[in-house]
Amino acid sequence: MLNDKFDLESLDLIFNRMIKTIDESKNDIFTISEQSRKTFDEMKLELEQVRSKIKEVILENDVLEKKSRLSRTRLAEVSKNFNIYSEAEIQKAYDQANKIQIRYSILQAEERLLRDKRDDLERRMRSLLDTIERADHLVSQVNVVLNYLTVDLKSIRPALENAKMREDYTMKIIEATEEERKRISREIHDGPAQMLANVLLRTDIINRTYQERGIEKALLEIVELKGMVRDALHEVRRIIYDLRPMALDDLGIVPTLKKYLSSVEEYHQGTKVYFQSIGEQTRLDSKYEVAIFRLVQECVNNAIQHGKSHQVWVKLESCKDFINISIKDDGIGFNPQTTKQNSFGLIGMKERVDLLGGEMNLNSVEKQGTRIMFKIPIKTK
Repeated sequence: MLNDKFDLESLDLIFNRMIKTIDESKNDIFTISEQSRKTFDEMKLELEQVRSKIKEVILENDVLEKKSRLSRTRLAEVSKNFNIYSEAEIQKAYDQANKIQIRYSILQAEERLLRDKRDDLERRMRSLLDTIERADHLVSQVNVVLNYLTVDLKSIRPALENAKMREDYTMKIIEATEEERKRISREIHDGPAQMLANVLLRTDIINRTYQERGIEKALLEIVELKGMVRDALHEVRRIIYDLRPMALDDLGIVPTLKKYLSSVEEYHQGTKVYFQSIGEQTRLDSKYEVAIFRLVQECVNNAIQHGKSHQVWVKLESCKDFINISIKDDGIGFNPQTTKQNSFGLIGMKERVDLLGGEMNLNSVEKQGTRIMFKIPIKTK
């Protein structure tokens, strides 16, 4: 008994040290990723400046090339008729042609250097982007391992009887959670965070515009800045809405679904979503409204992203003791009998419906679309 206790304490010590080391490694990877992102953003700004400078040099080169042709023509004329031109005029023509040629050569060399710098920046940015993606993927994998170790292995003894099923189910939940976190992180980074970074950059431009070009030009920049801030706010609200629509608590399921499906059409051009609500619109218990919204959201997302649908029909029928939900699409469909590794979304919907004591029916044929129907017993508020 004492030996068992000693062994367990030793195992806990080793386990905790391992967790700490993995967590520290994850933080180091995250730091590398953030530093790479910062460097990438700086290089992106520098690349824009280099490209702008290349355009300026090319324009000046074009102008100098024309001047160079004219100066050479003038020099040839003076040289051919030196007897009718004074020595001062000949010297002036020569100096002007030489000056233009020197400037032209300098600009050509500068253009070559700028192009080399541009190519080098683009190459380094591609490498940095690859590093960032690898770091993000590695952090996601480490998070899965950490969650698995801290959540599942600490209770390993009670789980031994059903270890295989528990492992698979837990890993799928963790992976799904991490993928969702990763998606939200990317949306925030590529959307609001990027927009706010551009806002900061734009404020510097406004200040420089005011000093160099006056208040009118600066005011025009401020108008554009206002639009950028409005877009950033719109993106933040969209992300919050995807996490949990606040209208669900205030308005109920039908108005919230109308608003959500309308936003789906806005963000997926070329996709038409038809919504039909039948029966009296009564407020439901919060857990039913959230469940119905998530079921519709999951089905519509699957129809667009996986089914490649162009048209989706959503019908909500409110009866006295239950609600019928039907989501139909014209997508590529699939074989429901084939078990796929990525079918965890369907499993999750089935679990949600089972918890509510409802029914779920799935009909799908390859190249003929998919239809999912739910029947959920409800309690009104």
